[in-house]
Amino acid sequence: MTGRAERVGDAAFLVGGPDLSDDRDCLVYAVDLGDLVLIDCGCGPGWPAIRDNIRAAGLDGSRLHTLVLTHAHVDHIGAASRVIDETGCHVVAHELDVPAIEVADPARTAADWYGINLVPVAVDRPVAGAGETLRFARGELRLLHAPGHTPGSMVAVLDSAAGRILFAQDVHGPFHPAFGSDVARWRRSMQLLLELDADVLAEGHFGVFRGPEAVRRFLEGQLAAHGEG
Repeated sequence: MTGRAERVGDAAFLVGGPDLSDDRDCLVYAVDLGDLVLIDCGCGPGWPAIRDNIRAAGLDGSRLHTLVLTHAHVDHIGAASRVIDETGCHVVAHELDVPAIEVADPARTAADWYGINLVPVAVDRPVAGAGETLRFARGELRLLHAPGHTPGSMVAVLDSAAGRILFAQDVHGPFHPAFGSDVARWRRSMQLLLELDADVLAEGHFGVFRGPEAVRRFLEGQLAAHGEG
């Protein structure tokens, strides 16, 4: 069997990223809730490796049920068209980032930064307002609106017997007018994340932080780096 994956927690695995799929990919997470859920999917070229890594985790990628796009940037959504074609999965994203995803806006998605020709995809389930809960055969995934990096940035929360896992992609930024970034809103979002008291933080580029103290230290460090300790 080719591919490799790293266990993040109960039923959650790291299956994509610079060391696992493609240098341009965000960190991609697979969650087995009876139905298979993928949190982001990378730029696109790394998708075959991600597919192998899902298999290496003991999961059947062909039975992918839901693809959660945490925000509109190409390193998180670039493979979406291939994933949909191969699996027929449902695509979920926050309504404020849906327009950029569905027209493949080169600035809002940062596709022009990466030099990638992004294929637009339809979002089956736009998330409105503060968020919603996705319910699956063996558990739930809470999606919370956490704007700042982009207007429609979301995080996902998985509560299990082993603790709370916070999938918080790109809470470090960066921030740019072309993305619709808002640092003041980001600071409020970061306070929300701190209040969640997560046991594990699965971030989008910096890796997995284990233990409430490590999670809090990373989040507070990001606030300090952007002018608020």
